[in-house]
Amino acid sequence: MNRKAVVFGAAGQLGVELVRELKARRYDVTGWDRSQVDITDAAAVESALARYEAEIVFNSAAYNQVDVAEKEPQAALLVNGLAVRNLALACRQNDARLVHFSTDYVFDGLARHPYTEDDPTHPLGAYAVSKLVGELYAQAYLDRALVVRTSGVFGPGGLSTARGNFVELMLRLAGSKNPIRVVEDHFASPTFAPWLAARTVDLVDRNLEGVFHIGGGTPTSWFEFARAIFEVAGLAPTLQATNEREYRTAARRPRYSALSNGKMERVGLEPMPPLRQAVEAYFAERNRAPAPGR
Repeated sequence: MNRKAVVFGAAGQLGVELVRELKARRYDVTGWDRSQVDITDAAAVESALARYEAEIVFNSAAYNQVDVAEKEPQAALLVNGLAVRNLALACRQNDARLVHFSTDYVFDGLARHPYTEDDPTHPLGAYAVSKLVGELYAQAYLDRALVVRTSGVFGPGGLSTARGNFVELMLRLAGSKNPIRVVEDHFASPTFAPWLAARTVDLVDRNLEGVFHIGGGTPTSWFEFARAIFEVAGLAPTLQATNEREYRTAARRPRYSALSNGKMERVGLEPMPPLRQAVEAYFAERNRAPAPGR
């Protein structure tokens, strides 16, 4: 009998890739978005999991409006923290494994090396705090939770989601003909959603637990990311480098939050390809599945 899996947040750009990857590996998978099961409703979560009898539960649902969270920290905490408690308790009740996705923002960005799973966390704002709370709830209520931290996720699913992703934002700005200013002093590990999904399922198939980092293959500034997007797209807008001092945001962000994939690679998973290859793969997928109306 095929293993049964549930994906919460199935309409998001990571969720759609998880569903696709699980189906390709012959899992019996069901995906739910917020309109079907609201993870902030403990009773609804428990009822849904009891009814479906899933062995593995993936949580890719999240509140990810980093700046808005500074004005509404309770909303971020409800989805990213307390809702994870709901999932963890329901998984414990139904003897299911939980796979929960977290973020590089749990770090303060003061390190000058890609963060490992053993580096101390120090969130800088409401969004980051809420994501760390989710990690702690998953591990508090479950003995064998799998927490995957990632960074700057972008995937074809961003074409149909309300907020899109960094690639689509850059393409929209390029169409305006105005100069585009992107920070050059903030570094992360932009991660291609299909590859993130595949390696996460690899961890599940290996029956692994604990905290793992899965980020893009190379620490990259957001300015370098933007330049790679325009090069692959064959566009030449006016791209200007700016910095944190000039580009203020409501939320503090870690200046350096690149993730080390060393632990992932030591358990036998394939290294993540370089960013340029990820951007090329994104555009290949984008061209095969254009957004409605384009």
